Amino acid sequence: MDGSLSVKIIKSFQGALLRELRLSALSDAPYAFGAKYDEEIQKPISAYEADANRHAQSENSTSFILFADSEPAGLIGAFISKEPEQKAFICSLWVRPEKRQSGGGRLPVRTTCTWFLERNFHTVYAWVADSNTKANSFYKSIGFDSTQERQQLLSNPAEWETLLFLSTEKNC
Repeated sequence: MDGSLSVKIIKSFQGALLRELRLSALSDAPYAFGAKYDEEIQKPISAYEADANRHAQSENSTSFILFADSEPAGLIGAFISKEPEQKAFICSLWVRPEKRQSGGGRLPVRTTCTWFLERNFHTVYAWVADSNTKANSFYKSIGFDSTQERQQLLSNPAEWETLLFLSTEKNC
């Protein structure tokens, strides 16, 4: 790793930062997420402030921010689904391109896995767009495997995504 990397849980006052990182992610990799840049940019800042506040306080969902030398460099979401059964999911992992080869993706995933382990979840899931070959390679390199479950991508029904899983006890 080059430089100093750290991951911190989002703070309730970081709505503007959440917006900045989310829009950067959608601009950089629009094919990779279930949202569209044109829709996200229309959301009022108050929506991001509400998300940041909720994620800072919730036991069931949160966001973590990656910092590189104290500068925001990435984002990852974590949530516990309720139906049909409780499962731990990571979502919306994005790291600035210049930090991807320096361990910038691994640290947010490890931090999120620890958050799930603290809540007694031993398997973490992630939906990854089939067309996002770099993300698929990354997830597989850190121990994720396919469940063989697939669904259409919400933001583009012509695209598909696959559900991956990771055993937190072995890989975090």
